[in-house]
Amino acid sequence: MKFASLLLCLLVCGIAQASPSSLIPMPAQLKPAAGTFKVDAGTPIVVAPNDTAARQSAQYLADLLARTRGLHLQITEGAPAPNAIVFQHDPHNAVKQAEGYTLDVTAQGIRIDARDDAGLFHGAVTLWQLLTPDAQQGAVQVPALHISDWPRFAWRGLMLDSARHFQSVDEVEGLLDQMAQHKLNVLHWHLTDDQGWRIEIKRYPELTNTGAWRTPPDAGHDGEPQRYGGFYTQQQIRDVVAYATARHITVVPEIDMPGHAQAAVASYPQFGVTGQRPPLSVDWGVNPYLYNVDDNTFQFIDNVLDEVLALFPSHYIHVGGDEAIKDQWKASAAVQAKIRALHLKDEDALQGWFIGRIGSYLSAHGRRLIGWDEILDGGVPADATVMSWRGTDGAIKAAKLGHDVVMSPAPDLYMDSVQSDLADEAAGRVPVRNLASVYNFKPIPAVLNATQAAHVLGAQANVWTEHMPTMQHVQHAVFPRLDALSEVTWSPAAAHNWHGFLARLPAQLARYDAQKIPYADTAFEASIKVDANAALKSGQASVTLQNQAGYGAIRYTIDGSVPDLHAQLYSKPFAVKLPVTIKAATFADNGTLLAAYHTRVLDRASLLSRDGVELPNCPGSDFRLRLQPTPDAASMQPVYAVNVFDTCQQWAAVPLDGVSAIRVEAMRLERNFALAHDIKLVVSRPHSTPYGELLVHKDRCDGAVLASMPLPDPKSSDRRVALNATLPAQHGQHLLCFVYTAPTDGALYALGRVSLLSSDKGDIKH
Repeated sequence: MKFASLLLCLLVCGIAQASPSSLIPMPAQLKPAAGTFKVDAGTPIVVAPNDTAARQSAQYLADLLARTRGLHLQITEGAPAPNAIVFQHDPHNAVKQAEGYTLDVTAQGIRIDARDDAGLFHGAVTLWQLLTPDAQQGAVQVPALHISDWPRFAWRGLMLDSARHFQSVDEVEGLLDQMAQHKLNVLHWHLTDDQGWRIEIKRYPELTNTGAWRTPPDAGHDGEPQRYGGFYTQQQIRDVVAYATARHITVVPEIDMPGHAQAAVASYPQFGVTGQRPPLSVDWGVNPYLYNVDDNTFQFIDNVLDEVLALFPSHYIHVGGDEAIKDQWKASAAVQAKIRALHLKDEDALQGWFIGRIGSYLSAHGRRLIGWDEILDGGVPADATVMSWRGTDGAIKAAKLGHDVVMSPAPDLYMDSVQSDLADEAAGRVPVRNLASVYNFKPIPAVLNATQAAHVLGAQANVWTEHMPTMQHVQHAVFPRLDALSEVTWSPAAAHNWHGFLARLPAQLARYDAQKIPYADTAFEASIKVDANAALKSGQASVTLQNQAGYGAIRYTIDGSVPDLHAQLYSKPFAVKLPVTIKAATFADNGTLLAAYHTRVLDRASLLSRDGVELPNCPGSDFRLRLQPTPDAASMQPVYAVNVFDTCQQWAAVPLDGVSAIRVEAMRLERNFALAHDIKLVVSRPHSTPYGELLVHKDRCDGAVLASMPLPDPKSSDRRVALNATLPAQHGQHLLCFVYTAPTDGALYALGRVSLLSSDKGDIKH
């Protein structure tokens, strides 16, 4: 046993030490060799004459190197040559798997061989990573090695939601370029929903004339645009598809049905259930509008699909199928008559019939239907592929029924989930899904046997954009968590190593910097933790510094200066006297900055204050969002913690001795949430003033009221509201419960910052 463990350690540790520290995802097989090869401006890239695909991959490498390392290589055609980088198709290559390749570096040159075009391209990406091991410019020494590489999964995807918030063609293509650099091969493009129709359909111009534009809540005020929207022309879509194809990425369009259809119904109300024209929705969530089920509606859908099929050559067409609440179908006499005529059990069965009809149409045109896991609820075509988002249960059920599946579960792979609970975290959904949680995701559920597991095509991360109005928001949410997904979906499961991944990540962050990608440094951001109550009592604090990843060297200062490589290295908790300003930053082993410095001021005022995002929900509902001031705000900060079902938060163990007043920076937000049947879960409380108040309860949320602060008229006040109240004298530590009683059919209120004030400290403002 000891000998076996020693042998395993020697093998694994030896590979880890010798492997290049810049490759993500890790190749399937990598063998170090002796020697190096220098690549400089005089190194040619050689491709065989008339090999268009090889030249395209070579050109991609050359262009990427020029942009990121300032290294300009020339491409020539001819026979393989020494002291060169050679791209070559090899029908007898040892790697037989699709998209696979071999890459050899010797003292005499570099060679990439593959059986197919995608393999050559992926080899080019790997070589680019080898040539960009750091942030330097110019020539680079490449260690000799042999790589045999191929993907673990055929579906390595990212979904971009362009319906809720719209991205330009350049922005979409920029995301595609990053996907290519991570060896992802499917862009699932969400193009229609209740809030917008983004694809030009020439036969139905109102889909974009009307359906692509919404009037935001409180339009024209506080930075909200008068009109929000946009759409892609058919030529722009062709351009995006061509751009993706050149990077061996398939674009799978999603045209939602039978639900999430409000933009379509707003454009052509005759294809809705009621025949009435709704406005485009400004509400995130589950809206009630469904397609009708008559022949005219199906002819409309078929005509739309005809134009979609002409634009997207992908084998799969995504039809949504999720969150279609059946209220309109239940209330429609015509729809009920249809259910009876078809001898169906209920509305779920009608959705199954609906999806089956669409699946037959796609099959007749040589395509295959894919939809969210709700399509299983009413029965689904035998050849349908299921994308599992409601956890993994849908995937397990589908695989056991013999359907192919793509793993895309919430919250595991939802990139709109926040990355931390730090005060400066961006907008998004809770719970936290950090870098480590994405890296640890297992695409194949353990309950599946080998035959069932073979139906798992791969995995996909979803970028829902309700809370991501700009591409900066998207990039912050996606990178570097996409690196983790890349390794999960490409590399063999046995090669996954969290600490090895972290060691390789700094090189990738430098590539982001070179390409001006505003990635999140959240995993490495140093948090500064103290026991606030103990500090208030003693006048000094014991400070703990840490980051999510547990990686890198944290250096800190206590004099307000910006920490650098000469600052104190953190090793264990340290004591400071109040008041003090602590700044801490994280550095990689090579001295590069992994995360910008974080600041915390420790004094009486700050220790008796909390940001609303730091205060947990009251017991009873764990739903939580971090929202921007307005639905379409382009800024990254500030954000506010909100529970749309119960506006109640708590501050535990608050030291109230000497506290005589409270100041609250409140924020009024738009209540733009379609909750469907969950509306019954919204807690409504009686209010004693016209627009409600913020109540501060002692010890329990039904305890004694220490303060009641009336809310102003929303029509005559700013969104940001200052609330002040005196507090009766209290002693000891108590829980404070903050409850808004504002009418639930009006604005949604959040806590910005809560500050407790002491009259003897001169910090009360009247």
